[in-house]
Amino acid sequence: MSVLDQVRDRILSGAVGEGRPVRQDALAAELGISKIPLREALARLEQEGLVRAEANRGFFVRSLSAAEAEEVYALRLSLEPEAAAAGALAAVDVDRERAVAALAALEDAIDRQAGSVGALNRAFHLALVRPAGGALTADILSRLHVLSERYVRVHLQPSGRDERANVEHRHLLARWIERDGIAVAALTREHLARTLADLRRQLGTD
Repeated sequence: MSVLDQVRDRILSGAVGEGRPVRQDALAAELGISKIPLREALARLEQEGLVRAEANRGFFVRSLSAAEAEEVYALRLSLEPEAAAAGALAAVDVDRERAVAALAALEDAIDRQAGSVGALNRAFHLALVRPAGGALTADILSRLHVLSERYVRVHLQPSGRDERANVEHRHLLARWIERDGIAVAALTREHLARTLADLRRQLGTD
C-alpha cells in the first residue's frame, strides 16, 4: 500500500480526528518513512479535500460539514445512478463476480464492525460503475466516494442503519446483475437520497 493510501486510510477511519493537526513526526515514525514522502502525500490529500494546509502550522484534517455533504451527494446523485445503470448493461461475467465479491466483503466488514467499511462501501459502488468504461466518470466518482467515506461512517452509527444499507445494496446488486438499467438508476438514486436525508438530520440541517 502506498504512503498516500496509508495516510488517507488513517484519516478516513477517524484515526486522525477531524479538525486535528496531522502530527507529521509521529506519523512518519509510525509508517517508517521520512517526512518528505509524507508531506507529498498530505499535499495530494489537500487536493482531494481531506486536509487543509495552514502557513507555519502544518496540515489539519478538514472537519465534516453539512454544506460539504450536500455538495458531495448532489454530485453523486447527478452522476452515479446513470453510471451504475450503464455499468449493468455493459457488465460481463467477471464484472458481476467482482460486484458480488465486493458486496460480500462489505457485509462481512459491517458484521465485524471493521474500520474498512467505508473503503469497502466505495469498492462496491465503484464495481457497479466501472464496467461502463467511462474512465473520467469513474475517476470523478472515486474522488467523490473518498469525500463521502467519513460521512458514510457517521451515517452508519445509529442502530439499524447497517442492516438497512445491506438490504438496499442487495436489492441494487440483484437488479444490476439482471441488467435492469432503469431499476438500477432508480434504486441508486433512492439509496443516495435516503443517506443524504439521514445526514441532514444527523448534521442538524433538517
